[in-house]
Amino acid sequence: MPGAKRPRGATAIREPKAPLSRWALPTVKVKRNHLTLGLAVAGCLAIGLGLSGNDESAPESQDVATLEPVTAPEIASPEVAPAPPAPALPAEAPWVEDKVRSGDNLSLIFERAGYTKRDVHRVVTEPEHGKGLARIHPGQTIAFQAGNNGELAGVKHVKSRLETVLYRLDGDTYTSEILEREPEVVRSTASGVITSSLFMAGQEAGLSQTTIMEMANIFGGVIDFVGDPRKGDTMNLVFEEHLLDGTKFDDGDIIAASYNNQGKMFTAYRYVDVHGETGYYNADGVSMRKAFLLAPVDFTRISSNFNPARIHPIYKTARPHRGTDYAAPTGTPVYAAGDGRVVKAGYSKANGNYVFIQHGEQFETKYLHLHKRHAKKGQRVSQGQVIGTVGMTGAATGPHLHYEFLMNGVHRNPRTIHKKLPKAKSLPTDELPRFKAAIEPIAQQLAQLQTTTDTQLALAAAEADDRG
Repeated sequence: MPGAKRPRGATAIREPKAPLSRWALPTVKVKRNHLTLGLAVAGCLAIGLGLSGNDESAPESQDVATLEPVTAPEIASPEVAPAPPAPALPAEAPWVEDKVRSGDNLSLIFERAGYTKRDVHRVVTEPEHGKGLARIHPGQTIAFQAGNNGELAGVKHVKSRLETVLYRLDGDTYTSEILEREPEVVRSTASGVITSSLFMAGQEAGLSQTTIMEMANIFGGVIDFVGDPRKGDTMNLVFEEHLLDGTKFDDGDIIAASYNNQGKMFTAYRYVDVHGETGYYNADGVSMRKAFLLAPVDFTRISSNFNPARIHPIYKTARPHRGTDYAAPTGTPVYAAGDGRVVKAGYSKANGNYVFIQHGEQFETKYLHLHKRHAKKGQRVSQGQVIGTVGMTGAATGPHLHYEFLMNGVHRNPRTIHKKLPKAKSLPTDELPRFKAAIEPIAQQLAQLQTTTDTQLALAAAEADDRG
């Protein structure tokens, strides 16, 4: 009985124990609220012992006790609170823009934006490119950005759509960075038919004035686009355009061009030779660049031909007109007809602003009635270089360029003297295979454009006959 006392010296008789009963577990006193956890630990330990017993062979004469697995109650995982969202970055302060106006200086622009001359001094002197900020031009954009405390945190000098200089306050000093953009270069084609002038035909074909004049300059040594073009002449171009944000930003180079003048075909291909020099050549490798341009102006029309016995429109007397007048708007560029040196540049009552250029020992060209001169006496100029702009200074009734051509001191008709000038240079014979290979794909494209243009003209002529 549980309460009976055992006689002294008596030996207790114990029940035989199962083999696993020798793994006695220590007695642990647990609190009531720890009971569940204790049962779970005990169950896991018993399962572990049972698995360990399977690794050893038990004696056949003993019965192995089977332990019932104890399933621990599921303990819910503590809920994890979601991480707080990252703090939002402070919004960048807006840029306040100001357009540079005529007569502006940097101090005035900074003052309009609410900043001081000290800010001007720091931005100009501290960063690497600061001195460039002092060279501003009307139409450019200056933008300002304020800091949290109202201090000048940044300045942007938008010099063009392709270049911006950024100035930022970095700690205690201003730094600068040049941001440049590269336009996308795409290749385009255009074809046109002359109905009145090259200029009008080019505009109808969607060409810019710059591209039209570049074409005129390429063929300027073989075609006088003032007097030679005839109705029905055709032109075809393969050229590049520069795009920015998907829209046209600027004109590119003419890659190839053809002009059919009264049945005579002229072609020109842009080619970079083995020395890295770029030029235009015909299909045989002969340079399109002649000694002189036939028309040294970005022309629109011709108003007076070479006439030694004409009546001067102002003086009303018979004065030889030893040259050609090219009527064009004031400010139209005037080009040097050939390479040479400026021997005179100045102003007179009759000639207005003028520039005289000596080309070697035999030839001299004169440009009169200029609005502005862009060349000085003694300066060397190259063919096609702008030496002035069209005007009506001196004895002139309207804006035009008066152009004279002298050979050995004698006035010659600039529209016919070119036939007596030396021929153009050609590519070296050993470079011709390289040239031919380079222009082959573009020559095929140019020929296809010409075929398409001829077909359209033939169809238009047939329709006109049918209507007639």
